[in-house]
Amino acid sequence: MTNRTMMIALAAFAAVIMAAPGCKKGGDNKAAETGKAGSAGDMAKAGSAEGSAKAGSAEGTAKPAGVELEVTHWWTSGGEAAAVAELAKAFNATGNKWVDGAIAGSGDVARPVMISRITGGDPMGATQFNHGRQAEELVQAGVMRDLTDLATKEHWKEIIRPASLLDSCTLNGKIYCVPINIHSQQWLWISNKAFKDAGVAIPTNWNEFVAAAPALEKAGKVPLAQGRQSWQLTLTFQVLLATIAGPDAYRKVFGAKDKAFAAGPEITKVFQAAEQARKMSAKSNVQDWNQATAMVIKGDAGGHIMGDWARGEFQVAGLAAGKDYSCLPGLGVNEVLQTGGDAFYFPKLKDEAKSKAQETLASVMLSKETQVAFNLKKGSLPVRGDIDLNAADECMKKGLAILAKGPSAIIPAPDQLLTADSNTQINDLFAEFFAKPEMTTKDAQKRFVALIASAK
Repeated sequence: MTNRTMMIALAAFAAVIMAAPGCKKGGDNKAAETGKAGSAGDMAKAGSAEGSAKAGSAEGTAKPAGVELEVTHWWTSGGEAAAVAELAKAFNATGNKWVDGAIAGSGDVARPVMISRITGGDPMGATQFNHGRQAEELVQAGVMRDLTDLATKEHWKEIIRPASLLDSCTLNGKIYCVPINIHSQQWLWISNKAFKDAGVAIPTNWNEFVAAAPALEKAGKVPLAQGRQSWQLTLTFQVLLATIAGPDAYRKVFGAKDKAFAAGPEITKVFQAAEQARKMSAKSNVQDWNQATAMVIKGDAGGHIMGDWARGEFQVAGLAAGKDYSCLPGLGVNEVLQTGGDAFYFPKLKDEAKSKAQETLASVMLSKETQVAFNLKKGSLPVRGDIDLNAADECMKKGLAILAKGPSAIIPAPDQLLTADSNTQINDLFAEFFAKPEMTTKDAQKRFVALIASAK
């Protein structure tokens, strides 16, 4: 397929999605200048790859005006917004200006908007995607910048770990994105208040959590908070698979796409656990993941299976890990971490000054100072292996300890193993499974096996 044909196909695909109910057009999201997030003093303290605390100031001789660069992303919750502000401060400290292009909703809502703009000739300066294959077709279409020279100059291969993060940014030997964090899905966030109110001990694993469900319900609590967007429901199943069946089973199903194994007894147990999750979350009627996390923060729900980005919400609410809430990596069953997360891609631009600013932003995102400031607010782990996180709380320290175990404790994210289309089909299945109690685990597993067999 030629680049031109591929771009036309991408634009048509994005247009179809944009026409669906609930999707916003790019023009509906007014860009806010996130430079307002911090004072001039704050900006001067921000870490940057250039080390330019005075850049853009009026001191001394006049300096060239900075460049405005629009950055699109889908980070809009309280914890996420605080983390984005750290990126903006660091970039603004170089004398340039971050123009915020936040798109409300999940990545499923934001990505079609981003793709439509890039293929439609209205590219932003930088845009978020998850690690993996989400931007693969855009790269193949030739509309994304090759960052290999910058990566070589700044030794990304030496400082980014695990190596799979940079591998996910690489196509045909060239690097096209900047990984900025490591997010793992495999966490159970627990409300200590909810369990105290119910008169039961705080669980240390999934089985104890399930056993406490009746007491939580009797105390008027929802045992398991659960957002109703399809990606969240699939996440719950994926976490159950990686922890109950184990990391090797996860790799066989999503990596090797072993349909025979997916049809076997080990995965049957996972579907039985998913049925337990369906029952425990039946009265959780919120849509967004942060609304489900808020149920745990308020003590209205016992727990929430969600990625480590939920930690940022507890931090914004002023809750302390170990005191107000507890966290169980791997559901307390199999302590594994997923090397998913977020990366930024840089569309090709005609403006030379903005192209130069793109390189500055890429450097800033990987600077030691920015990596610490951003990831402490985001709840994620840094991608650099040469920084010290003395300020890490109990839950982040647990994550760092698991990461230190090496490859045996690390699994790739589904986005790194499956195409966007395959992931969407699996999302649709679990949206139906959680919405329809009449769907049996046997029928759901049969359909799942068929999707794994045809997955790419």
